[in-house]
Amino acid sequence: MKIVIIHGQSHEGSTCHIARMLAEKINGEITEFFLPRDFGEFCIGCTLCFEKSEKLCPHFDKLLPITKAMDDADVIILASPVYVYHVTGSMKAFLDHYGWRWMVHRPEEKMFSKQAVCISTAAGAGLGSTNKDMAHSMFFWGIAKIHKYGVAVMETCWEKVSAKKKQAIENKIHKLAHKIVRKQGHARPSLKTKIFFNIMRVMQKYGWNEADVVYWKEKGWAGKKRPWK
Repeated sequence: MKIVIIHGQSHEGSTCHIARMLAEKINGEITEFFLPRDFGEFCIGCTLCFEKSEKLCPHFDKLLPITKAMDDADVIILASPVYVYHVTGSMKAFLDHYGWRWMVHRPEEKMFSKQAVCISTAAGAGLGSTNKDMAHSMFFWGIAKIHKYGVAVMETCWEKVSAKKKQAIENKIHKLAHKIVRKQGHARPSLKTKIFFNIMRVMQKYGWNEADVVYWKEKGWAGKKRPWK
């Protein structure tokens, strides 16, 4: 099983340790990226990715290694500490670059059979809204099964987290890893995803964005074909 972790920060804090713990318990081939170290560009709003091609994005080549790793992975882990009740600026900037992959535009077929995990940590609150930031993109990418795990570690660094808290985290992560392994190869899009996909399919008939219309026709999705079995 291939696992890719995209860390929303470049330091190895609590969120990083927990994401790695999960990946190691899943026991697959792990690839990691750290933001903004491995990608730190902001979307400039040129809309070329929507209107013509994602390859015209001025940051396409810099982003390509992460894009390829996500496409090749069985499990995608997005991990971000809570920054003012939301993901880090680096994670937000990263997700902004994949607007063209939302179902309303040109979703990647491989996403409809993958599992993904949103992981967030905080000294206190903000876990739900932070995981929701990441889960929004995962849903609109078409990912079949999205898991969420957020934990208040009550500290600002992993070394200070209590042994009792670390053990509780490990117990939760062990159960989540088992669930992911058991689901591997059997992940299917939810009814909500299928309904949204079909709404987008109908929208393509109106041809408001030529690049999207051509893509959907080439995939056969404008007819009876679907990106899931």
